[in-house]
Amino acid sequence: MFSGLSRRVHARLLRLPIRVRVATSVAAVVFLILLVFAVVVGQIDAHRQRSAFYTTVYNNAEQFESGLHISLNASTDSATVSPNIATFNGGVGAEALVTGIDGRVIAPTQNPPDLGNPLATPAAQDGVSWSATNYAGYRVVTIPVQFNFGEGGGYLQYAQPLSTVNSEIYGLDLMLFIGALIGTVLAFGAGSLVARRAIAPIAELTAAAGEIERTGDPSRTLPAPVAEDEVAELSRTLTGMLHSLTHARNQTEAMLERQRDFVADASHELRTPLTSVLANLELLVDSLRGPDRDAAESALRSTQRMRRLVGDLLLLARADSGYSPVREQLDLADVVIEAASELEPAAGDHTIELDVQPSPLVGSRDDLQRVATNLIENALRHTPPGTRVTASTRTLPDWSAELVVADDGPGIDPEARATLFDRFVRGAGDRGGSFGLGLAIVAAVTQAHGGTVTIDESPHGGARFTVRLPAAAATDAAPPRQAPQPADPVAPVES
Repeated sequence: MFSGLSRRVHARLLRLPIRVRVATSVAAVVFLILLVFAVVVGQIDAHRQRSAFYTTVYNNAEQFESGLHISLNASTDSATVSPNIATFNGGVGAEALVTGIDGRVIAPTQNPPDLGNPLATPAAQDGVSWSATNYAGYRVVTIPVQFNFGEGGGYLQYAQPLSTVNSEIYGLDLMLFIGALIGTVLAFGAGSLVARRAIAPIAELTAAAGEIERTGDPSRTLPAPVAEDEVAELSRTLTGMLHSLTHARNQTEAMLERQRDFVADASHELRTPLTSVLANLELLVDSLRGPDRDAAESALRSTQRMRRLVGDLLLLARADSGYSPVREQLDLADVVIEAASELEPAAGDHTIELDVQPSPLVGSRDDLQRVATNLIENALRHTPPGTRVTASTRTLPDWSAELVVADDGPGIDPEARATLFDRFVRGAGDRGGSFGLGLAIVAAVTQAHGGTVTIDESPHGGARFTVRLPAAAATDAAPPRQAPQPADPVAPVES
């Protein structure tokens, strides 16, 4: 139980800031030191005060006994005590009793407390001149006395309450404890100040590292502490690490730039011979019959796939290099209709439904048509026959254009969504033999137009891709205040 509690306390302490932990540790050490000091000083002072109190009580008793006169009248069994003990006032809370040799009280103060049996004291048993003890909250001094005229003897019991000295000791102990608490608070404040000043260089390093993270520029210089300590060593290590990262990034960027140039050049150079091969294969297919025609058609299909791959690689290479194609004023609804019409023959048992509204913008028609084609083709490829694919466009209230392609297929695993737009990533249900570049092209074209593409679950349980192009890409001819009126939905394209 205690070990579990200790672990929980330790875990909570570790979650505190470093300066708080340092200040708390300093305060705890100072508190322990001051507490030990207070206990030692309190014990010493308590012993001193009790000794002084005991001495004062004995001196008061001896002084009172020296002026005491007692006359005993045996016939009347009474005693005369001078001064009158009943009105005795010999100190703070002092009490006195005179008893006979047999312990009988002869002369008490008013309402005297029980001061014990004088016959049980060393003064009565051992014959010493006096004895003292603590009894019932009093310091009691017992002194043998002789009555006048040789009429016998007895004992004087003189007492003062221990609460007198105990209250003084308690007051001192309280002052020492309060002093320890004040010292602890001051130590915590001083520890916090020292810790704050000590970790100030680390705070500067953290701020500089945060700025590097925000800007993504590792070439920034970290602050160098003046003192040659562990923080300075950390600063030098981080600076060296940033230099290494900058060098590695420059090398990586140079390598990627060379790769992009190679892909762009290779794709561009391959387009001309592929076009020639395609033209010759088309002529060959028309002139052949039987098995030779089948072989030529297979070669034609492979060459067409190769041309699409070259086109995709060239588009991505241009997007990586920041190439901006010629843009024109267009309607996103027309682009989607054209893409659906091209894919209608390949839809098979799927149903393609369109619900498009005028969505004017300025962009590259070919690239945006590639976006719409890839999204619809991706839905056809990853959904079973007999399912439905819907594509819709609309203009949002902020004049941005939106394209939504949804299906009622099995959907996409949430864990796979993080890499869905990476290049050469193919879905598990891909039955069309794609190259894994379709969604990467969608993301690249959308980003080049300043838009975003997201994926979530469609109302029918399948996947839904949403492309939004910002208002900055919208046509200036759009009315400034009135929202566009929705057009009649285009009739579904069924296959």
